[in-house]
Amino acid sequence: MAVNKRETIAKNIARYFHDGDFVNLGVGIPTLSANYIPEGTEIILHAESGFAGQDGAITPPWDVNDREACDRELNNPKWADKENGWKIGHKDICDASGNLAILSKGASCFDSVVSFMMARGGHLDATVLGGLQVDEEGNLANWMIPGKKAPGMGGAMDLLVGAKKVILAMEHTAKGNHKILKECALPLTAAGEVDMIITEMGVMNVTPKGIELVELNSEFSLDDIKAATGCELIISKNLKAMPQ
Repeated sequence: MAVNKRETIAKNIARYFHDGDFVNLGVGIPTLSANYIPEGTEIILHAESGFAGQDGAITPPWDVNDREACDRELNNPKWADKENGWKIGHKDICDASGNLAILSKGASCFDSVVSFMMARGGHLDATVLGGLQVDEEGNLANWMIPGKKAPGMGGAMDLLVGAKKVILAMEHTAKGNHKILKECALPLTAAGEVDMIITEMGVMNVTPKGIELVELNSEFSLDDIKAATGCELIISKNLKAMPQ
């Protein structure tokens, strides 16, 4: 069975949210995890661009680059229907990458100074970010590839250092190339800050001894995940099946 990588990762991120958590979600796969928050679990989602609120900001289910579609859908009453459970949006609200986002009813907006005070002040229970490379010491590279234009590091450095827990959510490989390595080759965003790695293949904890595989997707074998990883994996004695 073909694995929907992004959805598998997003579903498993949400399992690690706890009732009452204040969580930052990066763009892309991390943001998708908001769609899978367990029923009965209430968390506050934070975006460094300056908003927070229960259920936070979710990328709309239409082409955000199509302005006509944006204007049409944001005037559609169903997005403001409380019974429908969807979000109330505005065409001038965007996520940290400038993509159109939708806020929950009851969300709050604030300037970036306050937003970064939240991150730097240790108020975030967790941050979920994507990555280009991560290594067995918990070092993360997620902001640039030398020789290619990069918009800048953004808030990732502050989030990595300030959050109580750092969850890295990414596809296990990139075009067949290892992303989980013995040592990062790309410029680092932060050193030694990653606590957990979630990919479509499994869930791993970063420990003082290296990267420990604690859950394995049943669609893959141990040999599969070892071959797709650029460092030695520690196999947990209590290895479990990763929910799909």
